[in-house]
Amino acid sequence: MVTGRYHVTTFGCQMNAHDSGRIEGLLESLGYLPAPKRDEADLILFNTCSIREAADSRFVAHLMEARAVKRRRPETVIGVGGCWAQSMKDEIFADYPFVDVAFGPGQAGKLAEFLASDSIGAQGYFEFESFTADLPMKAGQGHHAWVQISVGCNCRCSYCIVPTTRGREVSRSLDELTGEIQDLAARGVVEVTLLGQNVNAWGRDLRPQRSSFSELLSCVDSVEGIERVRYTSPHPKDMREDVIEAHASLPSVCEHIHLPLQSGSSRILKRMRRTYDRSRYMDRVAMIRERVPDCAITTDIIVGFPGETDEDFAETLEVAEEVGFDGAFTFIFSPRRGTEAAEMSDAFVDHDVARKRMDRLLEVVRRRGSERAQRFLGRDLEVMVEGTSREDPARLRGRTRHNRNVYFDGIGAPGDLVEVSITGATSQSLTGEMALAAAAQRLSR
Repeated sequence: MVTGRYHVTTFGCQMNAHDSGRIEGLLESLGYLPAPKRDEADLILFNTCSIREAADSRFVAHLMEARAVKRRRPETVIGVGGCWAQSMKDEIFADYPFVDVAFGPGQAGKLAEFLASDSIGAQGYFEFESFTADLPMKAGQGHHAWVQISVGCNCRCSYCIVPTTRGREVSRSLDELTGEIQDLAARGVVEVTLLGQNVNAWGRDLRPQRSSFSELLSCVDSVEGIERVRYTSPHPKDMREDVIEAHASLPSVCEHIHLPLQSGSSRILKRMRRTYDRSRYMDRVAMIRERVPDCAITTDIIVGFPGETDEDFAETLEVAEEVGFDGAFTFIFSPRRGTEAAEMSDAFVDHDVARKRMDRLLEVVRRRGSERAQRFLGRDLEVMVEGTSREDPARLRGRTRHNRNVYFDGIGAPGDLVEVSITGATSQSLTGEMALAAAAQRLSR
């Protein structure tokens, strides 16, 4: 058995966080133990993102720190995995000769093969072969778990590098997913988040029996012990009536839908190759509001996409005002090598212009988010305890079914479901106190 200490640094999305957990599980199954600091590790790993240029720059700075460790201790092994590694597969060893092993998102399992080999040369693994979810699970799962339901994406958004780094959509089978979630529940997990580049396209590629995402939600809802089901991220083109109905009818499916907008301008959406327009997006929102009136809707918005005019941006502001998102992840456009949008340099928006537009968008998002949050004042909400507040350890921190952070006075352990009376609300979080009846019941135990 291989032995040593490892340190993993993760960049990017929830899928990368999931992948890192599985990589850590693989390493621990090989006999490795976690190292609290990078310079104390025998194996230094980076799980990388390539969605935005800022992530690349931040990662490279960390990689240079690892090089310094290797100069002091030449036996240290440095590995780079994930989307950045996949996108740089032809240059990585030439540009960073101190890297020992590199692998794409579908090849994390090859890490065990490399570590067990006698090879002294650098190795790269970049084929799309397997699910990271096939790797061992890291011990100490806790009350929440990420569940990878698919990999890859068949969409061809002009700004996105994911199809290049993670390949085409491949779904895991319904039986396999149900079995994994049953095992998680047996380990004490009470909340799962289903992960995929386009989760609501899950199941269409399965043969001989195709399945639907709403069918998967129903199966997960039926697993005893699972109290909450979330998922990320869907695509508006695939947000269909049966999925929205699942939010209304299945007890464990949370009242929160993340519905990426990207732009409120149909013209810009077409340039983005998003395959829906403003009207279709608003139809989806209207259906959600009708079927699940209390549902929280969050989104992603890109500001300054090539060719975006003042009029296009004004349409984005109009949609943000009309929908009243509960929250939004907002980004200034960043060109990614190998994408169609990166070739639109003649239409790039001046950064100062984009920055001013972003400021205006943030004002609308925060104001409307704060207005939406007021509906929770005076209500008793079910909150899943996640731990103590970082700012005030005497208070607890938790999350509602609407995916709102709540800071409150009360009693509870991570994973507990408690009732909290909401006394304060902002665009970012809620505050409150554990409902008196619930608190009294816990104290009597």
